[in-house]
Amino acid sequence: MTTGAQTPLPPARPQRSRLRTFLPLGVAAWFVLEIWLLTLVAGATSGLVVFLLLLAGLVLGSVVIKRAGRRAFRKLSEALQQQQSGVMPDAARPNSEGNGLMMLGGLLLIIPGLASDAVGLLLLLPPVQKAVSRSAERTFERKLREARPGTLGGAFQQARMHQPDGKVVQGEVIRDEPGGAPQPPRPPLTH
Repeated sequence: MTTGAQTPLPPARPQRSRLRTFLPLGVAAWFVLEIWLLTLVAGATSGLVVFLLLLAGLVLGSVVIKRAGRRAFRKLSEALQQQQSGVMPDAARPNSEGNGLMMLGGLLLIIPGLASDAVGLLLLLPPVQKAVSRSAERTFERKLREARPGTLGGAFQQARMHQPDGKVVQGEVIRDEPGGAPQPPRPPLTH
């Protein structure tokens, strides 16, 4: 039996982002490029040379990641020691950038392939690290400015506006009023 009311349409599917559309194609093209370069070098030289190149990339990438990790750990321990001694750690150090990019470069060196090795070696150069870091920072700031309410970027933007230091302290306020009767316990704060 029909009542004359139309059945509700299902909600429209959100449009796919460019990244979700083109990332699988980019990864597939990267794999094809890597295999093509390896076969090209193997044809020009020998399989042993290709094996030694891949092994050298693995060893160099491991050393780079280990060095960057040690440097990051040392800076973290220095910041903790400064904080424990009562001195506020430096917020922005001139050489503090680049650990993440150095680790990314080491990871690209570890991944088998000649194109990934070339990109990994480029990321180890300080001028390239600074340029990539500045570009990523500008892109991140632009995305935050363009963020709509209700998105993850909107949450970051809202948190930055309302809590500039990012600290959240949970607690309970207890007032001691003179001559007042003791108050019953309150339920705990939940968020």
